[in-house]
Amino acid sequence: MFYPINFKIEDVKVTIIGGGKVAYRKCKNFLDFGALVKIISTDFIDEFNDINEKVEFIKNSYKEIYIKDSYIVVAATNNKKINEEIGIYCRNNGKLVNVVDNIDISNFTVPSYVKRGDLLISVSTGGKSPSLSSKIKKELEDKYDDSYEEYIELLGNIRNEIIKKYENISERKKLLNGLVNLSLEELKEISLNYFK
Repeated sequence: MFYPINFKIEDVKVTIIGGGKVAYRKCKNFLDFGALVKIISTDFIDEFNDINEKVEFIKNSYKEIYIKDSYIVVAATNNKKINEEIGIYCRNNGKLVNVVDNIDISNFTVPSYVKRGDLLISVSTGGKSPSLSSKIKKELEDKYDDSYEEYIELLGNIRNEIIKKYENISERKKLLNGLVNLSLEELKEISLNYFK
């Protein structure tokens, strides 16, 4: 069973072993959250050219030395035996590891997610149905469009002002709970009043 947790990975060393589509997707996601990513593979798909200045590439086959200083490791090769070897090594050495073709060895998974500024909605089926996760993610993307980035920013700014102005916790809570039922335009109007 996996426990949902938000984990700050800025400047955390992540090593991905594999150079295919799955490795690329994982790499992009880690980069989006500020991780320091190293990729190990003998071959890389062309898409990696788009991010080559952001990633350390090691064109070689897997060796333990490449993951010794990594906190997070993703085993995404097309060789189940190597992936398993990586997973076991990482588990025995206190590293977070995601073995893309073996959830039983993995001690973490990366859920599907929708990100709109600081709004982050994760979806996981515990590895049982990535297709269902993708379907739900698409539904969430449609429901929570790009305007939610501004919406969450306004909510945060107004919340900070309410906390400064109202000492009574129940009054504060009532005001804050009411804000989430407002439209973006209504929040903008309230924001103008708070920041005069």
